[in-house]
Amino acid sequence: MKYDFTSIMDRHGKDSIAVDNIPIPGVEVKEGFDKIPMWVADMNFPTVPTIPETIIERTKHPAFGYFRPTDEYYDSIIKWHETRNGVTGLTKECVGYENGVLGGVISALNVFCSKGDNVLLHSPTYIGFTGCITNNGYHIVHSLLKRDEQGIWRMDFEDMEKKIVENKIHATIFCSPHNPCGRVWEKWEVEKAMEIYKKHDVYVISDEIWSDLILDGYRHVPTQSVSEDARQRTVAIYAPSKTFNLAGLVGSYRIVYNKWIRERIEKETSLSHYNSMNVLSMHALIGAYKPEGYKWVDELCQVLTENVDYAYDYITRHFEGVAVSKPQGTYMLYLDCTKWCEAHGKTIDELQKAGVAVGVIWQDGRPFHGPNSIRMNLALPLSRVQEAFDRLDKYVFNACDPL
Repeated sequence: MKYDFTSIMDRHGKDSIAVDNIPIPGVEVKEGFDKIPMWVADMNFPTVPTIPETIIERTKHPAFGYFRPTDEYYDSIIKWHETRNGVTGLTKECVGYENGVLGGVISALNVFCSKGDNVLLHSPTYIGFTGCITNNGYHIVHSLLKRDEQGIWRMDFEDMEKKIVENKIHATIFCSPHNPCGRVWEKWEVEKAMEIYKKHDVYVISDEIWSDLILDGYRHVPTQSVSEDARQRTVAIYAPSKTFNLAGLVGSYRIVYNKWIRERIEKETSLSHYNSMNVLSMHALIGAYKPEGYKWVDELCQVLTENVDYAYDYITRHFEGVAVSKPQGTYMLYLDCTKWCEAHGKTIDELQKAGVAVGVIWQDGRPFHGPNSIRMNLALPLSRVQEAFDRLDKYVFNACDPL
């Protein structure tokens, strides 16, 4: 490979909650074990070099005054979507800036809904959605994803339609690919969901921040691409931050083809007076979407595929009582530990703390609406993934006296 996905970066003291924080309260890492960060969704790989190069080049000019997004910024986004996802007809006018995906979600909801309205989401549910939607006065109605005979998470279309009708829903958050389950929706699934939304006049806010991180054998289908109606009723939100590990620089963007919706969202985002782009974030995106970025993402997806294959195979072979659906995209695993906890007479809290005690810093999955679940990040060198699962095997799941 051209790029480095094997070196272990020392991120301590470099503004990283992934390595400097422990999300599970009441436990410390035992002496003799180092921390392996496997929780918050950022990556422990150095980003593509063109990003810091582009930022550094801009900082050589000693003025950072008021600015507007450049044509290069918009052209980079348009070319990225044309090349990666086969998008056609995307113009500069359809692209709008957002400080973050969650802010974009709320701006769109404020256009489509009144406070107190019901909003449809699939469950398990990304914790960020739960926080921002409820905090802004909306009520979440969940439609549970179900695992089929092959263990693949599927939408329950009958339940979705039932919930829409019963709760008078006119807006939904569609997570594609899905976080935390890692599903990459097939075209027919997106089409069927959009047919239901069209039938009941439901506006769609499509979170596609994970759309670049697709594992081998799968392909992302942009929600807006499946029909003209989907194109007109959907607000799609993207960002280079998940793909290139730029969350600390802040900067997302929305794609809206419907002129009326676009103008209403532009008005809504202007009301706060602080949804403004940072000049270095703009140059970070330009650096990310250079030709080197395309190659870097292709290599990254190969690495993530290998990591997911290793972790899934290890769990299914060694961790009896732990259920997991193999992700098709993202770099997150969502473990259901219900049967293991029942078999060993342990709580999910005890299990989580046991992992942290040996340096596996994973994440409580219950806020994502799984009762005995754990979310794990696999975006780190394979050697660290292997070390983590070796520790979990010896000291947690298969210890003589577990926990």
